[in-house]
Amino acid sequence: MERDGVERLLTEARADSRRLRHALALLCDGQWWTLAGLVRETATSRRTIEALLRELTLEHDGDRMRVPLIDTPAYQDLIAVAPPPEDPVAHLVPHYAHVLDRLAGLIAKAPRARHVLDHVSATPETVLRRALLLGARFWLPGTRLLCVGDHDLTSLAVKLVHPETDVTVVDVDERILAYIDEQRLGVRTRWADLRLGLPASARDHDLALTDPPYTPEGIGLFVARAVEGLRDEGRVLLAYGASERTPMLALKVQQELTELNLAYEAVYPDFNRYFGAEAIGSAADLYLLRPTSKTRPAVQSRLSRQSTAIYTQGPQSIESAGPSVAPAESLAGFEPDLLVGEWPKDLTQPRVRLSTWLAKPHATAPTRVAVSVPPGLESAIPRLLLATRAAHVRVVGAALPPLPEVLTTVYDVRDATETAYDAVRRPEPTAEAEAVLRRILDNGHAKIANTWREALIAVARAQGTTLTKNEARALIREAADWSDALTPLETPLHHLSALPSAVTTTVTALTTTT
Repeated sequence: MERDGVERLLTEARADSRRLRHALALLCDGQWWTLAGLVRETATSRRTIEALLRELTLEHDGDRMRVPLIDTPAYQDLIAVAPPPEDPVAHLVPHYAHVLDRLAGLIAKAPRARHVLDHVSATPETVLRRALLLGARFWLPGTRLLCVGDHDLTSLAVKLVHPETDVTVVDVDERILAYIDEQRLGVRTRWADLRLGLPASARDHDLALTDPPYTPEGIGLFVARAVEGLRDEGRVLLAYGASERTPMLALKVQQELTELNLAYEAVYPDFNRYFGAEAIGSAADLYLLRPTSKTRPAVQSRLSRQSTAIYTQGPQSIESAGPSVAPAESLAGFEPDLLVGEWPKDLTQPRVRLSTWLAKPHATAPTRVAVSVPPGLESAIPRLLLATRAAHVRVVGAALPPLPEVLTTVYDVRDATETAYDAVRRPEPTAEAEAVLRRILDNGHAKIANTWREALIAVARAQGTTLTKNEARALIREAADWSDALTPLETPLHHLSALPSAVTTTVTALTTTT
């Protein structure tokens, strides 16, 4: 056994050697540890732990390791004798063992992480402790919480611990939204690509929680959207971590927060732990941020210069080369009245940004529209099509997915290739249920329940009977209790796909109701 290398590392680390001393204590306590387990337990980067392991003589059991018991006495004077910074809710965790078991099962069965969205799963203990900290810091019954992205399933933890909290999730990942709804814990779900906007129904919350992509661009965007979703006296809880080796990256992220004029109410070091993210010690701090009177103007300024590249991997990574401009030749044989998205500057047609297109109906009523979809934003295509009543839309992109079946009620897809297709509007249907569905989908910016209600009343009138607004609302709630306050543009795809059946149910029920 040699101590020289270990002592050298500790001496070089000086005040920061506590991380290494903690790892050494774990390796000397007789338990077996994996590399990932050491990283997560000590909140220390993989590279730093590997440097320590290279200086130790270890015994192994598969991928697990420890210092041989006979050697551990020689390291006792090097071990950290005090625990890491206190966890403010650790004393509460044992009282929620049944919730922790439930969360472990939910996280184990959740959709797999998508690397192009920088997904890294938080541990069940982390999401439970987030819920406990929220309850310890704030009064949650009746409080409105917005989860800005929720691959970690924090929304479910909050509903399990504090069921009287009003929780809404906005996320770009359809699988996560469907999985959360499957649990039927009362969480509202909204589809949103935050680069394109925040749903209208995701405003006026008391609290917002986000664990975004760990780039300055990702942090800036997600926190800005979180603030958009708050009332004036709200708070933002942000999970963010950086390696002890990269303080400049942490500074860039904190500069993004400073530019938003946010006050720091608290920072809980290493509060979040993850399955993965070993480059940052499988850990992240939890920031508690409070908007000031200067925050909202700063948020609007920040969002006005937003780019689509916010991730560390995939087609929308921050290293990707600028905005994706659709080639002019993709318009061959098609003369659009309006261009949506990024197109060559020499084209003379009027143009509009994707975010503006989704935010509100266009001031004109174009007949022929060309939409450019950058790589990585393909999940927005159904919403981009529902945002218009144009007779003919040409969609251009890098790798276009098939159109969801529910949209075939509205569009006939022609001349489809991997990089372009024409969506041609179908004639108005004559059957009652199809006509009601079409009316809902034709009004992409309107609330589904309102359009549906008026369509049912019109069907009843055509049948020579009377249906009141309250009777129509009751039919809709029975068939689709998720539809209140939602527009088609923010509705998760699994709900949109269920809409034809639900509409048919309400139309069929008209004869009984009337």
